[in-house]
Amino acid sequence: MKLAVKVVHAEFARDPEFRGRFRQEVAAARRVSGAFTAPVVDADPETGRPWMATLFIPGPTLSEQVKRNGPMTPDRLRRLMAGLAEALRDIHRVGVVHRDLKPSNVLLAEDGPKVIDFGISRPADSELRTETGKLIGTPPFMAPEQFRRPREVGPAADVFALGSVLVHAATGRGPFDSDSPYIVAYQVVHDEPDLTGVPENLAPLILRCLAKAPEDRPTPDELMRDLRSVAASYDTQAFIPEQRTGGEQPSEPPAEPPSGSPSGSGPEVPGPARPAAARARRRVLLTAGALLLVAGGVFGSVRSLAPGRAEPPRARATHAASAEVTSWTSPSLAEGGGMPRCSYGAGALLCVTPGHVLGLDPSDGRVLWRHRSGTTYWSTAPVVAGGLVQPLTDHGSRLEALDPASGGVRREWDVPAYSGIGQVAGMLLLTGTDGAVRGVDAATGETKWQRPFPEAVPASFSSFPGDSSAYLTTPSADGSSTEVTAVDPATGDVRWKARLDGTLRIVGSAHGSVFFLSVDAVYADTQAVVRYTPASGATRTVPLPVRHQSAHATVHGDTVYLLAAGGSLEAVDMDGSKRRWHVETSLGRGSAPVSDGNLVLVSAADGRLLAFAARSGELVGQTRARLGADAERVPAALPEPLIVGSHVFAPAPDGTVFAVDGRNPAEW
Repeated sequence: MKLAVKVVHAEFARDPEFRGRFRQEVAAARRVSGAFTAPVVDADPETGRPWMATLFIPGPTLSEQVKRNGPMTPDRLRRLMAGLAEALRDIHRVGVVHRDLKPSNVLLAEDGPKVIDFGISRPADSELRTETGKLIGTPPFMAPEQFRRPREVGPAADVFALGSVLVHAATGRGPFDSDSPYIVAYQVVHDEPDLTGVPENLAPLILRCLAKAPEDRPTPDELMRDLRSVAASYDTQAFIPEQRTGGEQPSEPPAEPPSGSPSGSGPEVPGPARPAAARARRRVLLTAGALLLVAGGVFGSVRSLAPGRAEPPRARATHAASAEVTSWTSPSLAEGGGMPRCSYGAGALLCVTPGHVLGLDPSDGRVLWRHRSGTTYWSTAPVVAGGLVQPLTDHGSRLEALDPASGGVRREWDVPAYSGIGQVAGMLLLTGTDGAVRGVDAATGETKWQRPFPEAVPASFSSFPGDSSAYLTTPSADGSSTEVTAVDPATGDVRWKARLDGTLRIVGSAHGSVFFLSVDAVYADTQAVVRYTPASGATRTVPLPVRHQSAHATVHGDTVYLLAAGGSLEAVDMDGSKRRWHVETSLGRGSAPVSDGNLVLVSAADGRLLAFAARSGELVGQTRARLGADAERVPAALPEPLIVGSHVFAPAPDGTVFAVDGRNPAEW
């Protein structure tokens, strides 16, 4: 793992104001650390030479890219606009205003743009460190209110800066251009922006961002919605710098949320010697539960709503009768690399890469069919629901369902514009841009119910295999409590509701109980594991000896397995109210764990699959690395391995999917 380390010079470390600003930068960076920023690995703002270490993100800044290669094409500009709008949505959602968004603070990483340098950012609930007479920001990218009323700067100032950044990306100059910062300041406050050279279809949106009055600018959510209506095909793939790849490539999928504990039973995976007809006879429907999140009233399969955290995708663990297991590696499914995201259903591995949905033979990894789709790296793995393959994309107004045998389109239909989708118990749940949630029958496409969820801002809907409820979690504004609501996906009716102490992130359900990580309301560091049993109303909390940053978890039975940033892996026995074991792995970054009760499996950033004994935490097996041609590639999120019977399937950064025998990890 490569790190970028920022150390304060001794001269500035002695300056109380500078030290205070750096302390605030660390707090803000931790708060927003996620798919669209450089995650904070560690920091110490109190030492003699304050420092902060973040994950190193390879790629040029937008400023460097435009200087080297000139203005962006309209397609790339649209993708940049979509990525930055979503980045600002995430930053603002945790109560932070960046206040210095500019081309040199935008990294063009392979999995989308990253916003960096929160040196003058301001959490909404913190003291504003601005002195009279001092300008905080960079004039060509500052909003009018930053010159006029710096103490009243809010999220809308970042939207103004976004407009200026996009003009720079489209033309190589800003909308207000002068060699004198004083003239620029006057132009920003009084003059109309110069949009000469900006693509015609994007100019109206950018002009709205550059409105003089903050209230006249769109929010990031509104900008994303309007951008979808402008673009004929809304493509949010990341910009890949031309000098590195010679063109555009599919990018890695970012932060999705956990989908819960492995449970239920599934079909037997065919061995390699079985003919296709025999395999077809053995196919049965497996409806895999997909994690649903609502972000600001929106189902987000992109990220969890725990403040400042983006979560990796969750695999489903199913159990089947033992079958002959042959190790194999598929051909690369994503051109140029990138980790596919897969589920299992209708006798096939169902995988998604940017722009494609694929069906793989689980016995040998052959590609059975490939369907070109509007899926992006925000998409979750396809699932089988209503007898059809349902590619679950996060944005749009059109759905399609595929034949599980051929990948052909069996049905496609228009729905009201939505910004999130998930599936549970045969229902597709769509969150519209109007904030209403719609329940759509996956088999027929018929809308069965529609309900507003105004209380779900911010909140997350989640579902888990073997559990027919969808769960809505709504943290209080001060982080002191979380309201948990169980919803019937068939009707939208509330089954039960409870208010629990602390800021909680739901991670699974089992045996009639629901499990959570208790996180710090500011940094989202995990500090305890919580089990709630709605039938009795009983709550059990197991504090952790050490707080964990960026922890992800899965549930098997009454045990919660956690993996944190830096490689700490531990098992918490909720029945015994104790930590069963703890190990320090070799992983700088890993996927969320998945377990079948015998093994705990984790995917590493270099493509390794690691197996730990569920009872002791002992490392019992690992595969080789599968980095691919570009070893500098940094996935934004790591899809989990998938357990199906005796098979274990895992994706790798080189774009492949591989299979190993889960009964013999020592032979991997």
